[in-house]
Amino acid sequence: MSTRSSDCLGIRPHISQAASHPGMSQDEQFQNTTLRPVIKLQNDLLLAAFRNYAVKHKGHFFELGVEKKLHYIENAIQKDIKFRNSLKGMVIGQFTLEEYGAYTSNSSALNKRMMQMVIERIKDQVQLLEVPSLVQ
Repeated sequence: MSTRSSDCLGIRPHISQAASHPGMSQDEQFQNTTLRPVIKLQNDLLLAAFRNYAVKHKGHFFELGVEKKLHYIENAIQKDIKFRNSLKGMVIGQFTLEEYGAYTSNSSALNKRMMQMVIERIKDQVQLLEVPSLVQ
């Protein structure tokens, strides 16, 4: 294994609930062994990216109620192709070369899984998406 691959794997959090079982499809195995740990690793960056997206889109998000915020999150990630591609890049950039090879063989289905997981992760942390302060 290359140094990059071992470094990528070494910094990922271990998720015991995301085990791989023999009866799982290849997509499920990839989701549990690669996507879940990478998305968890990138959590703070994904939240910061969404917060930045909301600010750049006139900050309307921060004035919404919880239900509308959840809808906004889903809509932004599904409809804004540039933003979605940016989020995908944050996840894919943490793949090992071997994982990238597996990803490219079924990228369409894996992208759907990836984006659904990112949407759910951001929605689950909507309370952390407050109006950013001007002074930090």
